[in-house]
Amino acid sequence: MTKPVPGTISGGLILSYKCSAECLHCMYACSPRWSADWISQDDLEKILVQLAGKIVANPNGPETVSVNYGLHFTGGEPFLNYGLLCNAVEMAHELGIPSTFVETNCYWCVNDEVTREKLRLLKVKGLHGILISVNPFYLEYVPFEKTERAIRISMEVFGKNVMVYQFEYYKRFRALGVKGRVSFDDYVNNLDTRENLLMNVELLIMGRAAYRLEGKLEEVFPKYPAEYFFSDPCRPSFLRNWHNHFDNYGNYIPGYCGGISLGDCRDLDKFLERQISGEEYPILGFLINQDFHGLLHFSKEFGYRERQKGYLSKCHLCTDMRKHLFGKGEFKELKPEEFYLHLE
Repeated sequence: MTKPVPGTISGGLILSYKCSAECLHCMYACSPRWSADWISQDDLEKILVQLAGKIVANPNGPETVSVNYGLHFTGGEPFLNYGLLCNAVEMAHELGIPSTFVETNCYWCVNDEVTREKLRLLKVKGLHGILISVNPFYLEYVPFEKTERAIRISMEVFGKNVMVYQFEYYKRFRALGVKGRVSFDDYVNNLDTRENLLMNVELLIMGRAAYRLEGKLEEVFPKYPAEYFFSDPCRPSFLRNWHNHFDNYGNYIPGYCGGISLGDCRDLDKFLERQISGEEYPILGFLINQDFHGLLHFSKEFGYRERQKGYLSKCHLCTDMRKHLFGKGEFKELKPEEFYLHLE
């Protein structure tokens, strides 16, 4: 059985996977150790031209932002290449792409002047808003004072078009009087509590989180055998038309599924007319038609063994199988390659 490639009404453009941080929870396994490989001018134009007319504006208007509408510029950390970010914003604006925003960890907010200058220029070039990442994982790398500065000045520049993800952690850090950087272990052992850590917040156990958090969250997340997830299909999120990603290598990444490529988004118009074939993309074929049960059987043919301790989530199971299959054959859906090298 084949499936059509889903269209896309919203998403994120990954300028590079290189980041100033190497967060424990990163779903795309971003790191300072990644090759920068910034998206080329030619590829940037190809992708944005084809996204124009497909991206849907926020229901409150094309100059307002929200997570699942419009287009966001992300990474990695997009402010590592500020010139490229400005260029991408300006190009998207000229093409009439609505509800644009940038996602950042705020490492670059060294003082008020620099922060205000960079944000004002982005707005002048057409950016509508900003999403500021706040959680205990970024806190290991970014002093909380920089995060506070980014939020305060972003509100001056973008007004209501400032999203703090996640605001619950921001409130906690303020209430706890957090200063500077704090390691994740120190945070959960000395500031917060393990029981409270995930209360009223979202944490997706996928990508690097499945490996780096495995021994740190035993009291919070139980593990289950592979068969536990057979009744929890990934198809609805795997073939959705919203919040997909397009990376600097030209990969069309479904949803948050780091390390999976549906094909080349640089030829998006033709690409969206295709069917996803299990013959061409065997791993995708098993996920689409037989879910985890089929992919597990296929992986075992290549020597995969189920983890005796079990899995934290269905995404953990999927990632672990794909990690094993990487390098075992010519699976062109397992991209980008560096994702599998930076998981642990």
